[in-house]
Amino acid sequence: MKKLIQNPLAMFLVTLVVIALISLLGPEEKSLGSNVRIVYLHGAWVLAAEVAFACAALAGLLGLLATKVSALARWQSAFYEWSTSLGRTGVVFWVTYLPLSLWAMQANWNGLFLAEPRFRLALTFAVVGILLQVGLWLFNLPCATATGNILFILILRYVFSAADYVMHPPPSPIFNSGITIVILFFVSLIALTGLAAWFMNQFWLKIARK
Repeated sequence: MKKLIQNPLAMFLVTLVVIALISLLGPEEKSLGSNVRIVYLHGAWVLAAEVAFACAALAGLLGLLATKVSALARWQSAFYEWSTSLGRTGVVFWVTYLPLSLWAMQANWNGLFLAEPRFRLALTFAVVGILLQVGLWLFNLPCATATGNILFILILRYVFSAADYVMHPPPSPIFNSGITIVILFFVSLIALTGLAAWFMNQFWLKIARK
């Protein structure tokens, strides 16, 4: 058991199993029925990716500021290290969110609408994200990694803020539903996916420190 707890990748996989089991127990919705559970998971998963990207940018910004702010200087290497691991974690969650999105389309709308604006953008940013993280890994320049992670989330949020909603509902339909059990379930799912992202981040940190 101790070895399992000390292995972040194993803990990530265990958390995935828990998420899958919890997702099966999610409250149904009037029009989508039990298929809404896929939508819950899809929403929590992409949120974990975006939070990881935002935290990667924040850590990168602190790392860059550490060159100017003496109070942060001793933590500069740690900021850069976390920016790197969080950026990679965000890409893992973003890429794996795409199959969940396709699954949600197929289950709820009986077909795949690959030209859907937000899905098309998500696919584009998945490719860009992978290429960016591979490039940052090859160059291995902490300041470049920090800058790349900052620009990535800023551009992603800007582009998505202007994207049309076609098959995606407007922002926060769950939190605006007013249904307590649905909100509590979704918050629980967000917490679990956040935990999974934490273990994935620890896995990247462990690799970097070897």
